[in-house]
Amino acid sequence: MPLTDKAIKALKPGPKPRKVFDEKGLYLLVSQDGARYWRMKYRVAGREKTYAIGVYPEIGLAAARRRRDEARLLIAEGGDPSAVKQAAKVAQAETFEGVAREWLAKESGGWAPAHAKKVKQRFERDLFPRIGSRPVNQLQAPEILEAVRRIASRGAIETAHRALWGIGQVMRFAVQTSRAPGDPTPALRGALPPAARDHFAAITDPDDLGDLLVSLEAFQGQPATMAALKLAPRLFVRPGELRRMEWSEVDLDAEEGALWSIPGDKMKRGEPHLVPLAKQCVDILRDLAPLTRRSPFAFPNLRSPKRPLSDVALTAALRRLGYEGDEVTIHGFRATARTLLDEALHEPVHLIEHQLAHTVRDPLGRAYNRTQHLPERRKMMQRWSDYLDELRDAARGRARDARRDRDDGGER
Repeated sequence: MPLTDKAIKALKPGPKPRKVFDEKGLYLLVSQDGARYWRMKYRVAGREKTYAIGVYPEIGLAAARRRRDEARLLIAEGGDPSAVKQAAKVAQAETFEGVAREWLAKESGGWAPAHAKKVKQRFERDLFPRIGSRPVNQLQAPEILEAVRRIASRGAIETAHRALWGIGQVMRFAVQTSRAPGDPTPALRGALPPAARDHFAAITDPDDLGDLLVSLEAFQGQPATMAALKLAPRLFVRPGELRRMEWSEVDLDAEEGALWSIPGDKMKRGEPHLVPLAKQCVDILRDLAPLTRRSPFAFPNLRSPKRPLSDVALTAALRRLGYEGDEVTIHGFRATARTLLDEALHEPVHLIEHQLAHTVRDPLGRAYNRTQHLPERRKMMQRWSDYLDELRDAARGRARDARRDRDDGGER
């Protein structure tokens, strides 16, 4: 008996997947969790095959029957609907859009959800309409330049640079997967106007910061780089101060609490600075110590342990995670801490400024010395690290919920 819409809606899942037939080979596959998939049974050259039509209710009964009839006509003419569908997928996979979507699916798992959404929207809005249908192995520098110049022409210079970076990533992925002979984007270096840089970009939205912390902890690289990335938002010192941390400056077992004592010759103002180390920071440094203790530097250079981590290593790590220069910088963690310690945790401004190594004066105009308010700053730094953990854990929870929603709504 043919199916009806009413009968389909009344179907209940069972302990095992089951097939509920319509007619002419069309049936619904009902899974244990209640998801329903249109399938068609047919034969080609005496061999029984199955054609996947789609998911109910996105494809209703009438639409499923139309697709079945189209497939039957193709079979009658000697074709194979499954093979045609696969060929179409292969053809799509060879276009810039197909390769780009494959690259996005591969890379975005390690990105913050908000950032992944932003990158995807940039491709869909600015690039796919212009070069998406081009075979990736035929894409040339002039047409790429035309696409990104159109973005720049509306005043979005930084977006144009980000788009060119994204095209380069996709083209290199195409080379790696043997679908393009080379990446034409290096030839376009300098072709766009330079993007303005008037401040250190920083994230101050708590949810976005949580997403970033998840990405930082998932980063895979050299141990020194991984540890420095995790410490950067928790310590919010200047990048050069962090990179040049020496083991001789760190006391992880101090009775009053772990402490990093930065000599004055390493500080911007030439004055020594004390950085209380929260428990989370101590754990990171204890894990790192067996790996880098042979160097005077906590974060040694990969090429020479007598030198600190390079000044581009941490920035390059952020870029590998998909974050660009107008979104977040290592120096920007200082602005992040300054904002959220005040607005979210309501810490006294003079403690925040003191911890930032800014000159802070008492009511009589005298500059506080480096040891003042240390007990209060210890508490503040521990509270800050705890707060970052809360934001990170909340972001992980949102990501889990998003995956669950996608799984519930998609075909398994």
